[in-house]
Amino acid sequence: MRCPNGHESAATDYCDTCGATMDSGATATSLSTLPQDDAAASAASPQAPVAPSAADATDAASAAKPCPNCGAPNAPDALFCEVCGYDHTTGTLPRGAHVDDSAAPAAAEAVPGNTSKGLRTPWVAELWIDPAWYAAQGSPDPLPSQGPPAVFALRNTSLLIGRESSSRGIHPDIDCGVDNGVSRRHAQLTTDGTRWWVEDLDSSNGTYIGDSVGDLPTASIPVGQKREVDADDRIYVGSWTRIVLRPSSDDEISALA
Repeated sequence: MRCPNGHESAATDYCDTCGATMDSGATATSLSTLPQDDAAASAASPQAPVAPSAADATDAASAAKPCPNCGAPNAPDALFCEVCGYDHTTGTLPRGAHVDDSAAPAAAEAVPGNTSKGLRTPWVAELWIDPAWYAAQGSPDPLPSQGPPAVFALRNTSLLIGRESSSRGIHPDIDCGVDNGVSRRHAQLTTDGTRWWVEDLDSSNGTYIGDSVGDLPTASIPVGQKREVDADDRIYVGSWTRIVLRPSSDDEISALA
């Protein structure tokens, strides 16, 4: 029998080659009329499997979404990245995780509705003159007069803490002014849009983290390791500088815009 698609088939219900329904009016052709080799091949050859098309492969690849933190492919409905644990629902990493320098900004900027150039919530840094920290450092420099803190808007996902140097082209996002105990490029702040990390950049006098209450820290953080900083935690640098990160108030959003 010949199927509607022109294949020779020994079966009378479905074509042996393509599986099409055999038309009752199809023209019968005996296998015996074919050359012996062709007849044997037609009877013995199973239906060839259909290879996936390039379009199918493209659709499968486009369905996977890369993790904003580590770039690993994730299923479209994945709640967490199986490689780094990134939370696709909240846009955050597991608490205490270290963030790659290039990944943290990407994670923040990928979230719709972010403000302050990529941050989900506007944050500020308060820069204080801390007499207790000054006394602990034993600096020979005179302590400046205390007053209200200088407030810096944190507008980017990666920010430099240090001191200005026009000749070297260093313009910190958080400028510690005349505190000579602060290196020009002292420390780096990074964020995923919700949480913050600080990293010491091999500064001369180290970077210290203390709780919002309690004693002054006595051990600096290791150079090159990111440490998470909660809102109202204290970052100590230089001879008298204390930096506190916190979400900004509505009034500050307008004033610092």
